[in-house]
Amino acid sequence: MASLSAQIPPCLALMMAACLMIGINGSIDGAQREFDYFALSLQWPGTICHKTRHCCSSNACCRGSNSPTEFTIHGLWPDYNDGTWPSCCYRSQFDVKEISTLLDALEKYWPSLYCGKSSTCFSGKGLFWAHEWEKHGTCSSPVIRDEYSYFITTLNVYFKYNVTKILNEAGYVPSNSERYPLGGIVSAIENSFRATPEVICSKEAVEEIRLCFFKDFKPRNCLASKTSCPKYVSLPAYVSMGREASESEMA
Repeated sequence: MASLSAQIPPCLALMMAACLMIGINGSIDGAQREFDYFALSLQWPGTICHKTRHCCSSNACCRGSNSPTEFTIHGLWPDYNDGTWPSCCYRSQFDVKEISTLLDALEKYWPSLYCGKSSTCFSGKGLFWAHEWEKHGTCSSPVIRDEYSYFITTLNVYFKYNVTKILNEAGYVPSNSERYPLGGIVSAIENSFRATPEVICSKEAVEEIRLCFFKDFKPRNCLASKTSCPKYVSLPAYVSMGREASESEMA
């Protein structure tokens, strides 16, 4: 007698295999292994906002005197020790109602610094927060298991490890004329948090600083062995053009 597997048509066998792999929430179990550590990526608005040419209601660079003047959150990213990362781990569409109590804090500390809508894994084009949750937040299990927990956890880590305050206290303040030693900036963070950050630059200007954490959110060294930054870098100050600068471009 032929084996059972031999009696199953190939197309049906594939369907059965898919059903075994796909969970009730739409995830593909085993497709992406559990992450190794977290990276908190922080953006320097002074560098990014200098690239703004047109204003819109969704861009925090266009808020005039209320434009951000300290590092803002880019995202909390689960990463692997080999330098790669998981993304879009299970189907969980972003729902802004889930974080309604956090919106004021998110607008201030985790704003979008661009006008364009962000791509998402499951919701088409949408909010910057939707991109971060669907691409990165869904991969934070088993440490973080739902949308609200992802955003409140990120905010809490951001407040606890205040990079802007540490650099200001060390004399590294926003300036369009000063250049600071990259090693000094790194050392200021190392001395405070006992871990080495990663610094990303756009030409000579600091664009992002990333802090890395074990799964219990204790600081650890980031993996980067080289940097895009020169030996002396800037922290550009930025004066918003304001929304009134381009009313026709507003969303």
